[in-house]
Amino acid sequence: MWNEIGESEVDKDRMLLELEKECLDVYRRKVDEASNAKARLHQAVASKEAELAVLMAALGELNLQSQTDKRLSPLKEQLASVNPVLEDLRVRKEERIKQFADIKAQIEKINGEISGCYHLNDALANHINVDEHDLSLRKLNEYQTHLRSIQKEKSDRLHKVLEYINEVHSLCGVLGLDFGKTVSEVHPSLRETGPGNSTNISNNTLDGLAQTILKLKLEKKNRVQKLKDIVTSLFELWSLMDSPEEEMSRFGRVTCIVGSLEQEIMDASVLSQDIIEQAAAEVERLTKLKASRMKELVLKKRLELEDICRKARIEPDMSTAPEKANALIDSGIVDPSELLASIEAQIEKVKEESMSRKEIMDRIDKWLAACEEESWLEEYNQDVNRYSAGRGAHINLKRAERARVTVNKIPGIIDNLINRAFAWERERNMPFLYDGVRWVRLVVILEEYKLTRQQKEEEKKRFRDQKKLQDMLLTERESIYGSKPSPKRSNSIKRQNGVRANGNGSMTPTPRRYSVGSATPELLTPHSCAGRQNGYFKQMRRLSTAPLNFVALPKEDTISFASFCGSEPGSPLQG
Repeated sequence: MWNEIGESEVDKDRMLLELEKECLDVYRRKVDEASNAKARLHQAVASKEAELAVLMAALGELNLQSQTDKRLSPLKEQLASVNPVLEDLRVRKEERIKQFADIKAQIEKINGEISGCYHLNDALANHINVDEHDLSLRKLNEYQTHLRSIQKEKSDRLHKVLEYINEVHSLCGVLGLDFGKTVSEVHPSLRETGPGNSTNISNNTLDGLAQTILKLKLEKKNRVQKLKDIVTSLFELWSLMDSPEEEMSRFGRVTCIVGSLEQEIMDASVLSQDIIEQAAAEVERLTKLKASRMKELVLKKRLELEDICRKARIEPDMSTAPEKANALIDSGIVDPSELLASIEAQIEKVKEESMSRKEIMDRIDKWLAACEEESWLEEYNQDVNRYSAGRGAHINLKRAERARVTVNKIPGIIDNLINRAFAWERERNMPFLYDGVRWVRLVVILEEYKLTRQQKEEEKKRFRDQKKLQDMLLTERESIYGSKPSPKRSNSIKRQNGVRANGNGSMTPTPRRYSVGSATPELLTPHSCAGRQNGYFKQMRRLSTAPLNFVALPKEDTISFASFCGSEPGSPLQG
């Protein structure tokens, strides 16, 4: 084309140079473009690998792909092989972030429930910050472990709150208080607990419930003590006023708490303020009624005091005798309530003294029982048919053996009683008085009884000696005259002064019956020591100082008298 055109060689060379120059420019441009493309691919691969490394580091994955294989493969292949792995890691990262966010949200929510900051945690629930630099399974397991730990703490707290609520409910039921109002003062969420309701389990709630329970327990304790005092007063007033069963049955629900422990009182509203006020009102009513019947109550208490003194054989205080008490009440000198309190104090004092006298009183009863056995033995010894084979004879024989053993113990019983009475008096610095017809010191009674018993033993011994002398005289008389007294004559002797024939030729005294508390001619006891002891001792002195002349007596009379004197001493409680 250039030849046809006629271009010169110079133009041709110039144009060829321009073509070469333009081709070189195109080549260089293409080389530059290829270099730029390679650089971009290198940058993309490096960027992808860097992102891949970051994701794998964040997720805690291990890089299993060989770096040598990557350098030998083309860049586009490297980029093509990285993209799927990178996309997978990105998806896994998002899922892991969601897991972390969910666990952290639960942790924050439970922490908020424990701390009581509900609203603050609800506002921050949508702004959970997750550390994307560490999304490894190790970190996830740590969060899950922490979540389980605080979930257990939440469960324990919830269980503790429910225990507190149940205890508050029980106490409110016993005290008659509004349960809903009581727990609402601690936290409003406690009024209605259930699966659909969120119960506050914060430290403030637990402390508030614990304080409420302590307050309710203290209130229960105070009310129990108050009600017990009221019921005790009710029992005293009912006893004083002889209230009917119908009237007392109205308060049967509260009277049962007197003997119950505080933790055993669980009936609904039994400690309510209304119940306590009703019981207090009844006490007030009975107190007013008691004031109008005070004279009758004073007399009743005085009779109770006298009854206790009579059973304990103690002399009652005569300052509150019925006639004096009525005179004091009628004159208005003494308040009836003070007089009643004084008698009640005397009752307590007598009860204490009765307890201190109980041992001695028991031994006195034992002594009196021995005296009765002695009296029975005397009557048994006077029975001429006591050794017959009649019905029940063997029973009486055994009783007589036992009675003799008991009678032989009487001196020891008396000595022991005297020692104990002296010890009692030294300990309390007051005489031990015992009532018969009049009040006598027990030691005096015992000493007189002991002395009288000794005198009786001496008289019996003297009579036995005189009887031996009489028998000797009778034997000598029979040897001289050679005759014996006629049975008809002995049987024809008139029974005088309570003396009767005993069936064997001799005379025995007819047993006399004496009432309990009267004196017997033989021995003194607490029932017989007063009123008759002086005359009795004069009679004993006359009897002991006037010796009998058995020689001058007829034979029959001496025999009967010796039979009378040879018998056992009679019991003071005979009859």
